[in-house]
Amino acid sequence: MILRSAELETVCGVSSRFPDHEMPEFAFAGKSNVGKSSLINTLLNRKALARTSSQPGKTQTINFYNINKALYFVDLPGYGYAKVSLSEKEKWGKMIEKYLHHSKVLKQVFLLIDIRHDPSANDRQMYEWILYQGYEPVIIATKLDKLNRSQIPKQVKAVREGLGMKKDGLLIPFSAVTRQGREEIWELIENSLAETPEEDAAALAEPVRETESLEKKAEKETEEALSGGNQK
Repeated sequence: MILRSAELETVCGVSSRFPDHEMPEFAFAGKSNVGKSSLINTLLNRKALARTSSQPGKTQTINFYNINKALYFVDLPGYGYAKVSLSEKEKWGKMIEKYLHHSKVLKQVFLLIDIRHDPSANDRQMYEWILYQGYEPVIIATKLDKLNRSQIPKQVKAVREGLGMKKDGLLIPFSAVTRQGREEIWELIENSLAETPEEDAAALAEPVRETESLEKKAEKETEEALSGGNQK
């Protein structure tokens, strides 16, 4: 996709009304410090459009980024930060639940997991909760560049098993440093956009390419990480 514009358009707090529009939305969820801002900035070829809070767990809003005036990236509040009070965590949970129930144009939920660690109880709970809401989350295994090549297969397996993913569940290894995984994420987004009504799809910058299945692309990403690249 040719990126012509990207801007933070709407910021919603606990008591805010969510924007009412017809453009498709793609939501990003994950615990604090998992790399959501880095992922969004990498996808949009920006350095600091999505800003990381100076204090983990401080961000308490849902941020809507307007992309090409054709779709939205929706950045959901980070979860799992130990120093945040239980009451605050409950507020965030209700806000995310309200969003998932409200949005009539949500096309996909991306759940970010740090590939270096086994999924936490909070990660598993979020994964199961997204499934319960009727969405099949795509797992983005972040911080791939922090692993040695020999560690990747073990950690990919650990993430899959730790979340209890289905055998055909989609997991895309990602690094904001090497940008590995960026193309596969955009391909998934473009494929989803291709399913929108013709008049909405006309707003896209370029046609969707015919490529191999996303499952095979994700597997290919892991194989590439094993065979070389810029991994340390």
